[in-house]
Amino acid sequence: MQPVIATEADVPAWLFLAEQVEDLFGPLVEDPGFRAALLRNIGRGTALCVRVDAAASRAALAGGLLLSAHHPTYQITWLAVSREHRGDGIGELLVRTALDTMLEPPCAVEVTTFGPDHPGHAARGFYEHLGFEPASAVTADGARQTYRLQVPRS
Repeated sequence: MQPVIATEADVPAWLFLAEQVEDLFGPLVEDPGFRAALLRNIGRGTALCVRVDAAASRAALAGGLLLSAHHPTYQITWLAVSREHRGDGIGELLVRTALDTMLEPPCAVEVTTFGPDHPGHAARGFYEHLGFEPASAVTADGARQTYRLQVPRS
């Protein structure tokens, strides 16, 4: 499986993926802001996805990533992996592809992820494994924390 730039034909599969992670992220499928962000990222080529069937443009997604591309600070604004593909390296594949192909170094990449008190706190270890470091204090409610990765000039 390889990451590809998402197209509008992928939107139904993105919404199905989003539905699978609403327990962690909150309501997404019915949120017009999420849909607008997804379409904006697709339009500017900063929505990466891994299709279960790479040959089909309307295939289910194993994972997806949205990147806010504002040099010199980029943000991973959303990353999710389908239930059946968690632990298969899809998240790492998406992040590394974004880091290798979508950035203009030198730059920083930030992600706001779950705090230690949130059920999705394992994401912290995932980002640390990729070289991200805490860049802010945990929010007062323990729910969120921003991580940053410095990307040097090539």
